Amino acid sequence: MNPVRVQFIRQKLLECSYDDESIPDGVSSAKMLNPLTGLHVLDVGCGGGLLSESLARLGARTLGIDASRSNIAIAQSHASADPKLSSTLSYLHSPAEPLLSEPKRYDVVCSMEVIEHVNDPAKFLETCAELVKPGGHLFLSTISRTPLSYLLTILLAEHVLRLVSSGTHTYSKYVKPSELIDFFKQYRSPLEQQGEQQLSRPWINPNIPRPTRTEAEVRGLLYNPLQARWILAPRDALGSTECNYLFWVRKPKL
Repeated sequence: MNPVRVQFIRQKLLECSYDDESIPDGVSSAKMLNPLTGLHVLDVGCGGGLLSESLARLGARTLGIDASRSNIAIAQSHASADPKLSSTLSYLHSPAEPLLSEPKRYDVVCSMEVIEHVNDPAKFLETCAELVKPGGHLFLSTISRTPLSYLLTILLAEHVLRLVSSGTHTYSKYVKPSELIDFFKQYRSPLEQQGEQQLSRPWINPNIPRPTRTEAEVRGLLYNPLQARWILAPRDALGSTECNYLFWVRKPKL
């Protein structure tokens, strides 16, 4: 699944770079292939560091955080095998909330397969959103709350095939794409301008039925059993977000 996540992140960042006209004609092919170069990235709930390492290898200055000390130890151990990562990748045993007290904000915040495990998803989304720079990007992957997702991820994966431990997932915590979109139609980032607290505009325009291409996007993650690999579903493919999916949203600029 990790290669598909990285593919989506690179695709969206490059697309936004062209939209912002920050990649002019004649730019090197290396920069076009690596839009992450020089960006500051936070991977929330990094686990063993698969995504964090991938982003760091693409040139991002990446910080992976996780509330599990053992996960951080695994990630650090694996990264130590490659000295080239020492300048672009670091790990911290911490939840996301303590980072809010620090001044640093990130060009990209990622959180993969985490929100469906938290007790307060709205608070978790607020925390992740506040750690994004104005004009920055938030990437999530999770599982939609549908009969199909229950069949595949709980009934089959946990109880029949026993691919994961029983109780790993809680169906009521699954989040539909529409719920993420609705959250960011209402959410306004706190801003401080000229010493006064203000709020940004909503991340997604609430006055139109679906987000514009430059505001947010939902893409399905599909498993191909014949090839034994995950694939990124085409945009708006029918039924593609009924189980696993990726979500991207961009924070309004100041």
